[in-house]
Amino acid sequence: MTGPYGYPAQQPGPAGFGYPAPQTRPTGATAIIAALLGLVAAGAAGYIPVYFFLRLSSGFSIDDLPGLVLTVLGLYLMAGLLLLIGALSAFFRSVAGAVLLVLGSLMVIAAVLMEPVAFNGTYSLYFRMQFEFRTFVAIVRVVLFAVVPLTLIFAIIPPTLKYLRWRPSPAQPYRPRDQVPGQGGW
Repeated sequence: MTGPYGYPAQQPGPAGFGYPAPQTRPTGATAIIAALLGLVAAGAAGYIPVYFFLRLSSGFSIDDLPGLVLTVLGLYLMAGLLLLIGALSAFFRSVAGAVLLVLGSLMVIAAVLMEPVAFNGTYSLYFRMQFEFRTFVAIVRVVLFAVVPLTLIFAIIPPTLKYLRWRPSPAQPYRPRDQVPGQGGW
């Protein structure tokens, strides 16, 4: 069906005048939860290496540490930084924030899995010591164990990504039905 000037006639849509219905804004609850959990995980991941470095004896330097220990501590520091930047980016509705939250969470998981090996321990002893809650560092690690998987899950679920990708459509200019672009009035 064509209009009076040979152009296809616009069919009235739900919003009228042939324009599509306005998009509904997705809820940002999951993205905000992911960002808040990311902030908690960033603080916990950053606390562990800082605590370890502050507890080094005065005659001992970082160069004296084994390479695997330095790798684990570096993973915690880098993960804390990525989680912090990712959380802040997610608050500003950037998809990169979700990507950084995922990368930071995966780095924390890698560090947790490498830590018992780096410190010449076993997994059973390591986790038993953490879940006895005798020190503040153990509590921080348990919080990290709980928060990081939740951060990872909330960062990758579709509602979070839909919210971070959503951009409002630009405002459509008013155009009466009988005007055609390029012919008078435009």
